[in-house]
Amino acid sequence: MAKEQLQVLNALDSAKIQLYHFKAIVIAGMGFFTDAYDLFCINPVMLLLGRLYYINTDPTKPGALPPNVKSAVAAVALCGTVAGQIFFGLLGDKLGRKKVYGLTLMLMVFCSLASGLSFGPFGPYGVEANAKAKAKAVISTLCFFRFWLGFGIGGDYPLSATIMSEYANKKTRGSFIAAVFAMQGFGILAGGIVTIIVSSAFNAANPAPAYNKDHPSLSTVPEADYVWRIIVMFGAIPAALTYYWRMKMPETARYTALVAKNAKQAAADMCTVLQVDLEAEPEKVETRGQGNDFGLFSKQFLQRHGLHLLGTTTTWFLLDIVFYGQSLIQPLIFTDVHWLPPSKQMNAIEEAYQNGKAQTLIALCGTVPGYWFTVVFIDKMGRFAIQLMGFFFMTVFMFALAIPFHHWTSPGNELGFVIMYSLIFFFANFGPNATTFVVPAEIFPARLRSTCHGISAAAGKIGSVLGTFVIVYASAPKPKGIGTKNTLMILGGVNLLGALFTLLVPESKGRSLEEISGEDEEEDSAEARTVTI
Repeated sequence: MAKEQLQVLNALDSAKIQLYHFKAIVIAGMGFFTDAYDLFCINPVMLLLGRLYYINTDPTKPGALPPNVKSAVAAVALCGTVAGQIFFGLLGDKLGRKKVYGLTLMLMVFCSLASGLSFGPFGPYGVEANAKAKAKAVISTLCFFRFWLGFGIGGDYPLSATIMSEYANKKTRGSFIAAVFAMQGFGILAGGIVTIIVSSAFNAANPAPAYNKDHPSLSTVPEADYVWRIIVMFGAIPAALTYYWRMKMPETARYTALVAKNAKQAAADMCTVLQVDLEAEPEKVETRGQGNDFGLFSKQFLQRHGLHLLGTTTTWFLLDIVFYGQSLIQPLIFTDVHWLPPSKQMNAIEEAYQNGKAQTLIALCGTVPGYWFTVVFIDKMGRFAIQLMGFFFMTVFMFALAIPFHHWTSPGNELGFVIMYSLIFFFANFGPNATTFVVPAEIFPARLRSTCHGISAAAGKIGSVLGTFVIVYASAPKPKGIGTKNTLMILGGVNLLGALFTLLVPESKGRSLEEISGEDEEEDSAEARTVTI
């Protein structure tokens, strides 16, 4: 038997698209813009770090970060993200979404700036006697601040997704949540553009000679140290610009009514947002939790949502192994297929410029369009169909690159490679990279929604950490690794597993959050209730 729905929830479910919807998308989305910028700008930054601090590790090659250092710099932010997703996911359900929403943004602002100010004097460290000590100091400090940067980024996942799902109407809810996440695409694009602009400006002002194997340090001018710091610090700007508006957002009516049990405040907040008159209905609020007060570790949660949580965690885990793993080996892939010249043919800043240009092109051709295809079609096709389709085509195109890899590495095939590689990103984003974010914000009860989304997102970032460490070592040329071709084959197999685990994820299109999660159901007997743990 369905419980009588609260007027404020009915008003939210049936609300026409209004200005506050778009304000919420921009306010929440700016966090994801910053998230993506900070996580994906690290590729050109690591190239510069290698040139600056590890120039003498191999006298026949330009400086490059050792695999263990490269993995640490890339993965430390992801480890922080895992911790932040779980921590802020729990806090979002215990204290409310709004109370901790500003803290995540401030962490991102402070740690972006601090990362760019990592300890150590400016200059071409590779030519100094104490280069190793200075390199260790800068890398260690950078890793410290990137961990806490990731911690703030992690908090934005469950909070932004939950807030947007609880503000949206049921007809366009998927599009609104996906639009918040789609700001990641613009963040990735901005990372490439900022790299292009900053490196071009510095290279034009003080051009460095091409790599010289007899004097490798000459290809790394001192100004290269400013370049990576400016790129990293730029991520603080969009986050800082939206802090005030994030603090002005009211708490979601679903949390206030269903979790905090404050009918009067929920009605007042939504009257302001929706510009309508709503009754408080305190008597309905008091009775809504009956039969649905089970906890995360209860038998009842396991029976109702256990397979759902398994589905959301495994699919996000498998996706991020591929998404972050292959993103990290992009420079190697681009060089293998002769899209970019070898490092030894470029000075340090020019190498950063070329990789920024490649990242921008991939974002324009595949990443950004993929996100917005999801926004347009998710409430028409449904979450399940888009996720299954995305995993399928990622598998197809990954194998299409890997199996005839010798063809793509032959001169003259660069355009075909760019098209195929862009299609992988397109179907990642018009597919599981978007839907794995949307679905956990819809299918769990209000009092556990942020927590379950945080757990699902943390599983994804654990996958990204695994992908970062394993793929960096695996993609190394033989005999140290298995090479780029075999690495792409493995990633294709992981995509196929993602498609299989998608079968555990329910469809949530066109239904209210309370209907999807079962919060509208009354229990037939007291025995059906479990003690909250």
